[in-house]
Amino acid sequence: MWQLECLFLLLIQIFQSIPTEEVPYWADVVLGFRKMTKDELKKFPQHVFGHAFTTLKCEGPAYLPWLQKRVKGNGGLILTRRIEDLWELHPSFDIVVNCSGLGSRQLAGDSKIFPVRGQVLKVQAPWVKHFIRDSSGLTYIYPGVSNVTLGGTRQKGDWNLSPDAEISKEILSRCCALEPSLRGAYDLREKVGLRPTRPSVRLEKELLAQDSRRLPVVHHYGHGSGGIAMHWGTALEATRLVNECVQVLRTPAPKSKL
Repeated sequence: MWQLECLFLLLIQIFQSIPTEEVPYWADVVLGFRKMTKDELKKFPQHVFGHAFTTLKCEGPAYLPWLQKRVKGNGGLILTRRIEDLWELHPSFDIVVNCSGLGSRQLAGDSKIFPVRGQVLKVQAPWVKHFIRDSSGLTYIYPGVSNVTLGGTRQKGDWNLSPDAEISKEILSRCCALEPSLRGAYDLREKVGLRPTRPSVRLEKELLAQDSRRLPVVHHYGHGSGGIAMHWGTALEATRLVNECVQVLRTPAPKSKL
């Protein structure tokens, strides 16, 4: 099943100047990390240094339904409803895991979370076989199963979900400078999303109290652009926190000595 959700491909990362850290701290984590050769760099005349390694890309449109299927297969029930306050879930649910992303500005009163707008192009260019990105992380070419993603933008505090035609032209121009064959790409589609960003991921317990009511909440949001990269590890930590909440709920209240 995994072949439908992930692609393992060569990633080329290029620099216009030699970085201070020629071998990054994560070099031994990825597969086959190496410095690019002079012959390889000839394809990128505006760049003088590069990394090459094998990495993977999760295909969200296939991967997320696969995760949802696993939840259902393990007895999970998926409900869809709109809420404006976490207390609306009490007393129907004993513990709440808050994964509401930008919605946590309202649901959790968290002013630290903000959107970082991303605009990309989805194009047909089946001849592109490698990931390519520049050192800024803003210009990238990511082939997938059904299309190639060209990016991108990182616009802090921008809530606009409508594509900007001028930005699309700029993205295409930047990507064509790295991979000239993209001038022949076709079926261009614009996509916009908001990354739920925070100074740090919020992953912690909170006990909400209102009169005599108590509602344990595990907050799990603020991953920014690293959601797929971090999701499995932070989900395991959120599960541990939920288990702690369960143990507290199962512990009998101390009897009064009066």
